[in-house]
Amino acid sequence: MTATPPTSTANPSSRKTFTIGTRKSKLALSQTDLVQGALQTIWPDYTFNIHSQETAGDQNTTIALREFTTKNLWTQELEELLIAGKVDFIVHSLKDVPTLLPDSCTLGPTLKREDSRDVLVMKKGLPNMSLADMPAGSVVGTSSIRRTAQLARRYPHLKIMDVRGNIGTRLAKLDAEDGPFTCIILAAAGLLRLDLHDRISQYLDSKNGGMLYAVGQGALGIEIRKDDQTLHEMLKQIGDMDATYACWAERSLLRTLEGGCSAPLGVETEWVQLPDGSRKLRMRSIVVSVDGKEDAEVEVDGTVDSAESAEEFGVLVANELVAKGAGKILDDIQRNKQASA
Repeated sequence: MTATPPTSTANPSSRKTFTIGTRKSKLALSQTDLVQGALQTIWPDYTFNIHSQETAGDQNTTIALREFTTKNLWTQELEELLIAGKVDFIVHSLKDVPTLLPDSCTLGPTLKREDSRDVLVMKKGLPNMSLADMPAGSVVGTSSIRRTAQLARRYPHLKIMDVRGNIGTRLAKLDAEDGPFTCIILAAAGLLRLDLHDRISQYLDSKNGGMLYAVGQGALGIEIRKDDQTLHEMLKQIGDMDATYACWAERSLLRTLEGGCSAPLGVETEWVQLPDGSRKLRMRSIVVSVDGKEDAEVEVDGTVDSAESAEEFGVLVANELVAKGAGKILDDIQRNKQASA
């Protein structure tokens, strides 16, 4: 595979070494390896070093995610390094990236998206079963307000308990003999990237289990400085634009609703060929109250073939959700959070 060498307006001949910022978790490092490998394949003479460090979200694993008031739990420390020029770009799980970035930063194209669905993981020793078939009072572990709300909506017979930590930590908590959990819900992508596919008991989506996933789930967010034209061009050559446009549309939806990473917003996007021969991005989306008693749900098709049309489509879907009552649900959640602060 060959590619035109990138150019840099500052010093086009000397820039052949890049530093990638990432978190220290096993999954974060595995995901960074994917990006490093894709770049190294095209530019074998370049050097791509990795700098890893913990973020605020890594350091505090006891507070439930929904209790945090900041939205950049997983990104701030790394973004400070990026802005200071100490790293050249950052690899995130896109679902962890706030929809509003620092003014000097932007997202480049993403790689091909891993499976974006949520999955059910049963405690070792228990038989596989669906959420619907679990006995009343079975304990489902999740740290996500989105999952909590959708579970309360569809499976009120289940008990939901918060579980924090990286994938290995959560699996250990699930499997502990004296642990309370019957099962936990995780993103498929993390398990697949860590070769833990054997732990997946059931894939969850709109047709199977009735669960929509998080904005950007399964995709890698590659954050760069806006003025770094060299990396803009390099990422274009390893990016998957179907995945990129779908994710940008999802992020536009979330940004328009102003819910941030803690909003109980689920999405599901797919590219579909319509009978008239046109190709559209189909987005299903739902906003659910935390107790599961109120919801707003839509399914919309749109033409998405650029950053601008992705942004516009996300706004369109957001407006459709608001018309169905999503605004009231999100306002109520915000008022309750402020009252309990």
